[in-house]
Amino acid sequence: MPRTLTTPIQKRLSDVDVFRHVNNVSQQMYFDVGKVEYYDRVLGAEVLEGRLRIVTAATSTSYVSQARFSDALHVTTVCEKVGGKSIVLLQRLWAGERLCSESRSVMVAFDFEAQQSVAVPDAWRERLLGD
Repeated sequence: MPRTLTTPIQKRLSDVDVFRHVNNVSQQMYFDVGKVEYYDRVLGAEVLEGRLRIVTAATSTSYVSQARFSDALHVTTVCEKVGGKSIVLLQRLWAGERLCSESRSVMVAFDFEAQQSVAVPDAWRERLLGD
């Protein structure tokens, strides 16, 4: 079973609108915070700094309920699928036990020297799908 990582979110005043709702752009940034922690703890920091890295190819988000400034928020991140060259991450933003939004991102293994996508390295695959 793939590992699910939970990331607490620190909100900023600029994340909310006049109605004290966390805006959708801020929610996308929260998902990015979750991704970075997931990469660091599950794959290792080299996926953000090395020759082989992960880049975002597509993201789809559904907004389920309001996230408010007063909510204690956290993001969960799990690898839903590993393909030949891609990884699908499922992320959810929670206010306690209440789901606020859900995002799926297709991430691609990318060789920055060659400037092309590559097969997901076996070591990444093991860390993503292992326990």
